[in-house]
Amino acid sequence: MNTTIENRLTTLFKSLPQYWEDNQLNKSKIIEEILNYDGELMKLLLSDDLIRTTYSIQIAGTAIFKQQEFIDYFRYKDYWDNSYTRYSNEIGLTSEGKYLKYNSDVVIDFPFKDTMLEGGMKKEEVGKNEVYYHTVLAKEEIDIMLSPKILTNVKRYDEDGEHVVSKLEDTDNLIVKGNNLIALYSLKERYAGTVKLIYIDPPYNTGGDSFKYNDRFNHSTWLTFIKNRLEIAKDLLANDGSIWINIDDDESHYLKVLADEVFGRGNFINNVVWEKKYTIANDVKWMSDNHDHILVYAKNKEIWRPNPLPRTQEMNSAYKNPDNHPKGPWKATPLHAKSGSESSAKFTYTFKNGVTFTPPAGTFSRFSKETFKRMDENNEIWFGKDGKAIPSRKTFLSELKNQGTPAKTIWRFDEVGHNHEAREEIKALNLEEGFATPKPERLLQRIIHLSSNKGDIVLDFFMGSATTQAVSLKMNRQFIGIEQMDYINKVSIPRLKKVVNGEKGGISKEVVWQGGGSFVYAELLESNKTFIREINKVLTEEALLNVVNKLEDKAFFNYKVELDKLLNEVLPSKELSLEEKKKIVLESLDHNQNYVAFSEIDDTLYAISNETKAVNYSFYSKKIGDVNE
Repeated sequence: MNTTIENRLTTLFKSLPQYWEDNQLNKSKIIEEILNYDGELMKLLLSDDLIRTTYSIQIAGTAIFKQQEFIDYFRYKDYWDNSYTRYSNEIGLTSEGKYLKYNSDVVIDFPFKDTMLEGGMKKEEVGKNEVYYHTVLAKEEIDIMLSPKILTNVKRYDEDGEHVVSKLEDTDNLIVKGNNLIALYSLKERYAGTVKLIYIDPPYNTGGDSFKYNDRFNHSTWLTFIKNRLEIAKDLLANDGSIWINIDDDESHYLKVLADEVFGRGNFINNVVWEKKYTIANDVKWMSDNHDHILVYAKNKEIWRPNPLPRTQEMNSAYKNPDNHPKGPWKATPLHAKSGSESSAKFTYTFKNGVTFTPPAGTFSRFSKETFKRMDENNEIWFGKDGKAIPSRKTFLSELKNQGTPAKTIWRFDEVGHNHEAREEIKALNLEEGFATPKPERLLQRIIHLSSNKGDIVLDFFMGSATTQAVSLKMNRQFIGIEQMDYINKVSIPRLKKVVNGEKGGISKEVVWQGGGSFVYAELLESNKTFIREINKVLTEEALLNVVNKLEDKAFFNYKVELDKLLNEVLPSKELSLEEKKKIVLESLDHNQNYVAFSEIDDTLYAISNETKAVNYSFYSKKIGDVNE
């Protein structure tokens, strides 16, 4: 039985013949016109009291149409018999035969913090309906999606070229091609609690067209996407580890709040401001954007400490030795301090030359009488060239506690590089394909130096052009990289091969890089992911139908999809465009089956070779027969 609103809409649309085809309403055209606020259509809808009352609100005497609510109702009603949405509704609670999400009496709210988003990152996936999983209602789906996956096409690269791999060593550098959320959960089986440094440079969610990433997530989707990855990243970090997140102004403050939730506000270290550009954009409407933020969190702030930066020649140039002291160059530093005890504020000391020291008003003595006596006897107090100046301590360069200096939170481009420098580094490598948004090697050098030591594991799961991995190799760190984009084999891997063979760009000269080392490359074994690529390539409706028929016995379709109706009713429909039909087919696939689970390694359907089985057993520390136990 149709509702009053359904009947009213049918009556209204009868006056608009342009929305009818073969006695069927063209719902796609209607939705498009509503999204564009077509004047004639909006006037018609708002002229009806029932529609206006139900789907508009009054603000300052003006009726504001609740566009999205109307479209949701319109799209998901039962009477759109030829609409694919009948076959793609989520399983879940219902009331009077209607899903609660679309019931006007009951609202079910899935806030971003309670969902799991698999996340697409390719430009082709911009605007697609993201795959959300709720942590309560879809717990089993989440477990399936995040279960360890089979690694395939595993090979090692070193100075002698490419080699077959049968076993992964604990010290191997590793690159994984595949969805980074799925890959991270597979890595957890081996690397949980062992990663010293995580650096990521995720999509900035600017609305721009940044290389090949999906950089047009809406705000809540982007937060979900990032949160899911930060949660597993935390599990991978060692107790004395840290994570550095590169971001710009568009999402940095929201990301700070989100990261506070994941890592704990008390584990926030600093917000580093990196001057990424050295030029001023004169054509901007507001201000020239010249910086990025790098949010730094420790796994445990009470344990984590950064390494000091090496002293620069400029710093050391302030140390002189005018009196030829045997300890070498020194610099005069005050004997008083800004804080101290009441007794140190009233402190006095008379040196052997008769000069008396008393802290200036409002300050305190920095040293005890015993220390003053020792320094006086060792000629470590400076009274000026004439011996009458206010006494100060000789601080010797050779005695500096750590021979280094703490890092500041503002990093100038002349210290750590800038975007143009990074692009020139990539250009100089003569790779098969360019990369628009790399980071300079000097920036990663500083981050890696501050937060890790030789042999530590460095992870970057938005690998991009592999700057993190290249610098890690040159600095003798063990690295892990994850990238799902196809340019991994045209940019990232070729770059690392060049590093292994001793390329001289970036920081190579500074660290005296001569080449060497190796890395292992692996791919998550694809299932439905292979079919998704094939569907995206089709150019005609006939080709799409052929592909779907061919995939019927091979691909994994969502169990909620009525395949016969998809093939015989939806795909032949004249109402839908080719792109709409491709989208329907893609949404009908079971996205839990994009990659093959490790638990299926002995399934004859996949015909996994013994070599691939061996390397997976090695990676997951399993023996034959243990997989399904």
